[in-house]
Amino acid sequence: MASFPGGFLAVAILSLLASATRAQLSPAFYATTCPNLETIVRSVMAQVVAQDPRMGASMIRLFFHDCFVNGCDASVLLDDTPTMAGEKNAMGNMNSLRGYEVVDAIKSRVEAACRATVSCADVVALAARDSVSLLGGPSWTVMLGRRDARVASKDAANANLPPASDNLSSLISKFAAKGLDLRDLTALSGAHTVGVAKCSSFRPHVYSDANVDPGFALFRKRLCPTVGGDANLAPLDPTSPNRFDVSYYRDLMARRALLHSDQELFNGGPADELVRLYSSNGGAFDRDFAAAMVKLGNISPLTGSAGEIRLNCRKAN
Repeated sequence: MASFPGGFLAVAILSLLASATRAQLSPAFYATTCPNLETIVRSVMAQVVAQDPRMGASMIRLFFHDCFVNGCDASVLLDDTPTMAGEKNAMGNMNSLRGYEVVDAIKSRVEAACRATVSCADVVALAARDSVSLLGGPSWTVMLGRRDARVASKDAANANLPPASDNLSSLISKFAAKGLDLRDLTALSGAHTVGVAKCSSFRPHVYSDANVDPGFALFRKRLCPTVGGDANLAPLDPTSPNRFDVSYYRDLMARRALLHSDQELFNGGPADELVRLYSSNGGAFDRDFAAAMVKLGNISPLTGSAGEIRLNCRKAN
């Protein structure tokens, strides 16, 4: 019998465990235990997006902020407790992340149909997919079977969530740490075709960066003074702020990105070619975005007997 070094065997075992975890996620996970799940989620999201299209963007962001911190485990939904500083008050989330009440509304409907069966993590994954689709973007098959974390970490959120000030090399590094490559990074950033940002997030870019169209910078400075107005909102994609399309990439090519981190994707670097592709090929963007969202949803899920199925998404059972 061949023998292998201990290090090789350990790597092989870890690889098998990772494959097994992914294998436990399945689009048919609730086929018998909660067959109407996707219909319920879609129904609520259709009402929400019709009333407030921006909430669709918020649900996409909620999914990203969940998955980027210790995996897609709904930890972002947990309220702080006397013994736990959770993710809601992390720098990238405080007074910024939205959609908690939408998750509550969906979860309430789901619990009425299928008691203690569907995780909050899977609700967030489905709501993000439906938000993209309802705003005019692609759809995809969501892998299901995630379970919910019992704890959350403000420190982990602060360490993992990319700020608007990040340069491209930092973004590439943070995404690579999650198993996401440059194509995934560039495609997922296209979610900024919808939604808004606060003046405090885009002020440094429009006042200090050289790679900004002067007319665009002047336009945004009127909304965002050098002092004050931190909470003033501007659309990330002024061309079609409530439509999931490729105008975001055209804005990048025109040096009209609202955030420093977005313009980094088209600034003479390795992502330029992908930005050019997506700006003129909506089909390529849709395919790559959908594939990247599936990969995002596969980051370190809790499966099997790990974690729990939360009854209230804001607190552990």
